[in-house]
Amino acid sequence: MNAKHLLTLSVLLASALTVSVGGARDLDQDEALELRKEGVIMPLEMLLQKALSRYPGSRLLEAELEVDDGVYIYEVELLTGDGVARELELDGSTGEILKDEEDD
Repeated sequence: MNAKHLLTLSVLLASALTVSVGGARDLDQDEALELRKEGVIMPLEMLLQKALSRYPGSRLLEAELEVDDGVYIYEVELLTGDGVARELELDGSTGEILKDEEDD
């Protein structure tokens, strides 16, 4: 994945502002950029590399950053080389994979 694609994904990641069930909410572009500048969250590029390397040959379908009870979580949806959609959640501050499951 080249830098142009990562930049585009970063913009798409932060462009949605939606309130989700359970009190979690997606962050907008300005919020995500500020958190990254402050060092609160890791760069999306780093976490995407971690998620994509978990499933070699996979493609990114969607990425979002949300905050839930003060925890920043990247939700990443991948399509594996076998055609299986997977949803991963990564801690935005540490990069730890919190969830990895087949997406419905």
